[in-house]
Amino acid sequence: MNVLGIIASGVAALFITVALAKSARRVALRPHVPDEPGGRAPRAEALRRTGGATAVLGVCAAAGTALWLGAADDAAGSVAGLLAGAGTVAALGLVHDLKPLWVALRLAVQTAAAVLVVCLSGLSPAAGVLAVLWIVLVTNAFALLDHVDGVLTAVGVVTAAGLLACAAIGGNLALALLPATLAAGLAGFLLHNWHPARLQLGASGAQFTGFVLAASGALIQAAAPSGRAAWAALPVLATVALADTALVLISRRRAARSPLRDTDDHIAHRLRRVRVTVPGAAVLMALWAAVPVATGTLVHAQLLHPAFLLLPLAGTAAAVFALLRVPAYAPPRPSASGPGSSRTASSRTAPPGASPSRTATARRTTASAAGAAIPAAASAPGGTGSASGKGASKGTARTAGGHPTVPPPPTGRPAAETATAAAERG
Repeated sequence: MNVLGIIASGVAALFITVALAKSARRVALRPHVPDEPGGRAPRAEALRRTGGATAVLGVCAAAGTALWLGAADDAAGSVAGLLAGAGTVAALGLVHDLKPLWVALRLAVQTAAAVLVVCLSGLSPAAGVLAVLWIVLVTNAFALLDHVDGVLTAVGVVTAAGLLACAAIGGNLALALLPATLAAGLAGFLLHNWHPARLQLGASGAQFTGFVLAASGALIQAAAPSGRAAWAALPVLATVALADTALVLISRRRAARSPLRDTDDHIAHRLRRVRVTVPGAAVLMALWAAVPVATGTLVHAQLLHPAFLLLPLAGTAAAVFALLRVPAYAPPRPSASGPGSSRTASSRTAPPGASPSRTATARRTTASAAGAAIPAAASAPGGTGSASGKGASKGTARTAGGHPTVPPPPTGRPAAETATAAAERG
């Protein structure tokens, strides 16, 4: 495959993605008749959430056409396996967007797709096992970045560009096909995913992006010449995604939260808490990703010593340590306590099967023992209170303390309970 073929495939992926995303955006923003009470349109929200399928279709159409035309004869098997595995993961993500699936099922499908890529690439068993673990890990790490508008799209463009450069430097232009089409497709989708986002990548687009980046990195590393430091350079390209995953796992471990519970504790969320705007968070994440990507590419091209890879890794570790100090979880709410809590507790501790009248009688007995007078209206209907002051209205029932009783509310509550509550307030 030559350079013109890569450029043509990228341009095709860009235009296809833009056209499909524009059509999906029009349908999503079209006024809908609410399907649920409250004025919401679930179908429009579901279409916005599955907008990443347009990027998947654009990339797959461009890359598949290039394969059909014979543009990757020297590595057609590896590229076809990668495309098939990524398509399978994207299809599973689309189903997950419509109806959430179990984590174990998603991991099983991702593992099967990674095994397919490894088997068609011709890696040794030991390298194949490591490649499968790497692909599954990085796929989910990149998928976790899809929590703020434009973050995963921008970081994906930068990472795909780095993989494209590494493949071109190593002379593997066929393996550069999918990174090139992915970078172009994500760039076209970014027009609709920038804040305020009209379309979201969703699980389909996010898992497809992560799988293509992870599998492309593994294949480029396996095909790189032995003299290059690909074993150290290419993994650095996923630094930001792995840092976000490490930050989430550490913070949830410290807070004794489930690692699978999706909360606002990612890097972009913490940047928002220090007054960084949503577009600013996406730009900072993209610039952050550009530093290890550029360093890894230069090391892969043997323009820098592999020791320079420690600089972005050390900076990332320091950034994660600093972001851990930004509060991410709200403090627990204090338990409600007030005058009515004792009455609520007493009603909750009533024996099962007790009738309302028996419970009300027990509360009246307790109130009498405490020295509170039972209202006359509760004992003698139509009677007056035992104590009446000057200016008191005729026929108004009062307690021993001179407080007027409260008539029962029109909720079907027994009058005895209402009178007892008034006596307790008195």
